[in-house]
Parts: sequence; C-alpha cells; structure tokens
Amino acid sequence: MKHGKHYVDSAKLVDRSKLYEADEALSLCCQTAKAKFDETVELHVRLGVDSRHADQQVRGAVVLPHGTGKNVRVIAICKGDAAKAAEEAGAMMVGDADLIAKIQNEGFIDFDVLVTTPDMMGQVGRLGKILGPRGLMPNPKAGTVTPDIGKAVTEAKAGKIEYRLDKQNIIHVPVGKASFGPEKLGDNLRVVMDAIVKAKPAAAKGQYIKSATVATTMGPGIKLNGAKFGG
Repeated sequence: MKHGKHYVDSAKLVDRSKLYEADEALSLCCQTAKAKFDETVELHVRLGVDSRHADQQVRGAVVLPHGTGKNVRVIAICKGDAAKAAEEAGAMMVGDADLIAKIQNEGFIDFDVLVTTPDMMGQVGRLGKILGPRGLMPNPKAGTVTPDIGKAVTEAKAGKIEYRLDKQNIIHVPVGKASFGPEKLGDNLRVVMDAIVKAKPAAAKGQYIKSATVATTMGPGIKLNGAKFGG
C-alpha cells in the first residue's frame, strides 16, 4: 500500500516500538494531523474476549465530555408527548409510521443516530436489514431505545457515542477532532477507556485490554500503554 507524503512525514514522528502514555500519544496525534480538513481522532481497542459468545459481548454508550466535534443528525421515531419532547430537544426529524416508511421505502439514511421509544420497537424492528449493517439500529444498551426520548436526543447531539465489539474483538470509536488539542482529547479518551474497563464481562479471562491505538483519519497509528487503564 502506497502512502502519501503527509503520512510518510507523520510516520517519522512515531516510534512504532513504543507504548505511549495517553497525553503524549494525543499530542503526537495532533502533530500528525496534516490534512486540509479537521481530522477525527479515533481510538481502536483490541480486547481479550470472544465476541462469538453472548456472555463476552462488550457494548455500551458514553457521553464524551467535549463532544465529538461533529454536528450529529438525530431523528426520532415516537408519538404524542415523546414526539413533542424530541422536537424540543432538537431532533432533525420526528415521526412514527411515516418516518418508518421513509426509511423502508425510500432508503432514507441521511442521519447519524435514530432514537425511539419502547412502544415503537415492534415497528422499528422491521428496519433491521436496512439499519443494522450501518450501525444505526436503536438499542436499549446504547440508550437509543428509551421512554425519555428528550434526554436521548440531547445526549446524542452533545456527543454520546456507542462502543461495541466488531468480529475481530476490536472496538473503534471517535474521541474528538484534532483541533480539540491533547487535553480535551485526553478527557474524552479516558471516559471511553473507563467505560470499556467497567464493561468487562465476568466470562473474560486473562488480559482484557490486549492493545490500544490512537490515530487521526489520515495519520499513522500510535500505540498506547493500555496497562494504565486498568485492563
């Protein structure tokens, strides 16, 4: 794979054999962000669990103290008072059967988060084939299926992110933008790592955090000292 000049220059700043402390790694991240846009800083955590087993799943959601730096487009599928609460909280679009039909029949997926109330899940469940592969399906563990729809919309817009294992037992999450600087990125990263450590399944054996890496959208991976997070 051929990398561009920016990547090659950035990679020279990183010692690939070293495990960096979070603050130093994030400071390096900000230095390696040389793209013309404000790059996202991503965290990748490999866990010592087996995602094929139900009792070793790791999934949840946290509100990043400084947000994601992204304008989050939230839609809500709900009725009555919940619909009113969603509108007041700033949802981009609110509806029930009409919004379900828009997603199902028109392929509407121009949003980042879908929140809904438990009474609507019977109908929303039919959207699984469309929303599931894109990671947009609402889920109680992520706080996106809840009676308190106003709070769900507010948190999503404020920078609530969901973390979950992929098939390789790795969690990939954004922790902000390079423009945030190391301090704010550090606050966000620690909140995510604390949540992942607390979510350790009882069935997990041996070393829980196998590795942790941070990288900007276009930059090289920087390895973190995962032991510092209690994994």
